[in-house]
Amino acid sequence: MATVILRTIFLYIVILITFRMMGKREFGKLSIVDFVVFIMIAELAVISIEDPNKPLLIMICPIFILTLIQMFLSFLSLKSRSLREIFDGKPAEIIKNGKIDEHEMRKQRYNFDDLLTQLREQNIKNITDVEFGVLEPNGNLSVLKKSDKNDDERHSAMSFPLILDGKVQEQNLEKINQTPLWLRQQLRKLGFRDIKQISYCILDEDGTFYIDIKDEM
Repeated sequence: MATVILRTIFLYIVILITFRMMGKREFGKLSIVDFVVFIMIAELAVISIEDPNKPLLIMICPIFILTLIQMFLSFLSLKSRSLREIFDGKPAEIIKNGKIDEHEMRKQRYNFDDLLTQLREQNIKNITDVEFGVLEPNGNLSVLKKSDKNDDERHSAMSFPLILDGKVQEQNLEKINQTPLWLRQQLRKLGFRDIKQISYCILDEDGTFYIDIKDEM
């Protein structure tokens, strides 16, 4: 009995350290990769506690290996948006301009029951009240309600990123009826000439650019 108690306390400390090493992230925002790793670590810990005859070191090694793999994948995701989309997935527009995109819903294995449930969770009773609905990589639904604004203003209110990790997001520029040339001209007026140095750029609802420079503190 004492062995089980000591193992439980020790593994609790080990898992706490490994989760800290992986970085801070809300459980509601975990990616599929994060979720799988956490389940595997928890399963290894349970097996180790249930079978005191197995050497503890044999069970701890896989936990630290999984931790190192997760940290390495997170590092790669920070460096490459393409890899980030492979590991974490990318947002999908389920509702566009007030119209449901059934093709995208089928692609995401997302049904109307899921959609209506998540809308009710945000106190939206009717799909007709929604202008845009974006299914995030973690499964959450981000919603922009309809208003009296015109299409350009609605798109701006959604605050789609125009630049991510130094790369122009042309598909988001199309949503506000603008081009990469227009974006470059606007940035030059603000004194930004090298897009590769910009980590994040959005256009606020009031037409103001929010720009974050890489590694700027």
